[in-house]
Amino acid sequence: MATVSVLVDLQRVSVTMADRLLFADLSVTVSTGDRLGVVGINGTGKSTLLKVLAGQIEPDVGSVRRGRGVRTVFLGQTPELPEGTVAAAVGDGWEVAAALDRLGMSPFIDAQVSTLSGGQAKRVALARALAEPSELLILDEPTNHLDLAAVAWLEEWLVSYPGGLILVSHDRYLLDRLTSRMLELDRGANHVHEGGYATYLEARAIREERAAASEATRRNLARSELAWLRRGAKARSRKPQARVTAAKALIAGRAAEAARPEDLELAMGMTRLGDKVIECMGAGFAYDAARPVVAPTDLLIGPGDRLGVVGANGSGKTTFLDLLAGVHQPTTGTIEVGPTVVVGYYDQHGAELDPQATVQEVVAGPHRTPGSLGDTALMQRFWFTGALPFTRVANLSGGERRRLQLLAVLATTPNVLLLDEPTNDLDIDTLRILEDFLDDWPGTLVVVSHDRAFLDRTIESVVAVGPSGVTPVPGGVEGWLARLTAAPERSTPAVDEKAERPTSPAPAAQRPAGGPSVGRLLRDADKELAKLGRQRDKMHDALVATTDHVELTRLGAELRAVQDEIERTEERWLALAEEAEAQA
Repeated sequence: MATVSVLVDLQRVSVTMADRLLFADLSVTVSTGDRLGVVGINGTGKSTLLKVLAGQIEPDVGSVRRGRGVRTVFLGQTPELPEGTVAAAVGDGWEVAAALDRLGMSPFIDAQVSTLSGGQAKRVALARALAEPSELLILDEPTNHLDLAAVAWLEEWLVSYPGGLILVSHDRYLLDRLTSRMLELDRGANHVHEGGYATYLEARAIREERAAASEATRRNLARSELAWLRRGAKARSRKPQARVTAAKALIAGRAAEAARPEDLELAMGMTRLGDKVIECMGAGFAYDAARPVVAPTDLLIGPGDRLGVVGANGSGKTTFLDLLAGVHQPTTGTIEVGPTVVVGYYDQHGAELDPQATVQEVVAGPHRTPGSLGDTALMQRFWFTGALPFTRVANLSGGERRRLQLLAVLATTPNVLLLDEPTNDLDIDTLRILEDFLDDWPGTLVVVSHDRAFLDRTIESVVAVGPSGVTPVPGGVEGWLARLTAAPERSTPAVDEKAERPTSPAPAAQRPAGGPSVGRLLRDADKELAKLGRQRDKMHDALVATTDHVELTRLGAELRAVQDEIERTEERWLALAEEAEAQA
């Protein structure tokens, strides 16, 4: 690599798009070895800033100076690939071949670029960017459309990259591991924080303590995530026991606050779930006479379950959700849905939005009057404030449209939420808001995601979709990643990822006649462990926050009781797990 000091230098740069100021008077310098993370809510100009840094667009005001001989490689959110085959687009060399393999694109090396789905094209463009020599690497949401294994590989690759790195990402684990400086874009303003993501959270919380009371929600969310990060990797998991499936990291310690009007509005509108939610009995799916995309599966999803779905790209996760949502009917077996179930499905592409409709019209849908109190509260919670409720869809940024698509699903007050890669194109603040919303949401949740932080925060058990079916994963997300490390072979199905066609699940548990099955009891114990873990973590934070001796005594006694109950529940979980293994 060439000896370079300053790679790119921005001085007092401003950019306005349409009638909106994105950022003003922004100055930042990136030198060799710098790791700059860029964050901010959708629509604040993150992608535009990266294009300015990459030299693709010029700022309205200010100057941009580039280091002599600096080779800059830019990966945008929308990939740009030349016509022809994937092989021709990426070029030769072991580096690009290795990147394609780790990103699951080796089987498509001879495919025409024009036949790739958006996710496949993004992975090819990422492989091309990583293999190209550079001193400055600029990546806009590089983890979108990657599976967990590919995200873990990309993280290690970027750790060893010797040049300057500029990164926009919603992946908080990635930002925490990689960044040495953070730039926050905030409604026209900008803030540069020396240090990594955790330092940024602390500085932001301090800054927001001085802001208006209307910023209280975001302040509490930033503080709670900072407390979560400080616990350390081991402390974030409930127990180091590999058998405890529900072991996961929690972003806990949310400061006590008054009930929000939007919480009450949504709770009032949601239909109460009955005992029966979704039961898959030998359910599978195949296109025509092709091999099964989802193999015959037995799976019981109950009220209040929080299920994470993981697997390699193309393994069948999206098709599995399509089956649960009724988008596809099983070609083998049956799927029974309870009579009280109201499904809300947020898929990877999102519902088509009328470009001439306003935000509040989309949220209201066809059967409600735009601008109701409940809709207004929901829009405010997800940062559609000021003039945005009256803004037409055509004038929204890509991230704002995805946020609106999510809002349109939540506004239907479902009691079963199916989320397929919900973190793609959503900013970190929106993810925090969604996580906070789901914390107390009483319905059933099924999530497909590559975002480790989002899964850690929202789900209680994990199943993996792979060649042998949908199988429970001991140890949750960390257990899944450990399994990948131990057995790194990837599934490479020859199915178009446009619908991410998967293979299927294996039986979760048999249901003997008379009384609950071992599988159901095991799942109930899982849920109880997750609930007790949240109670324990909140008590820990309450103990730290108080100096009152009477309150300390009371909290200490309650904490001991909860800890005793956790240990009893873990013992019951282990016994049930052994029984389930004996029956298998």
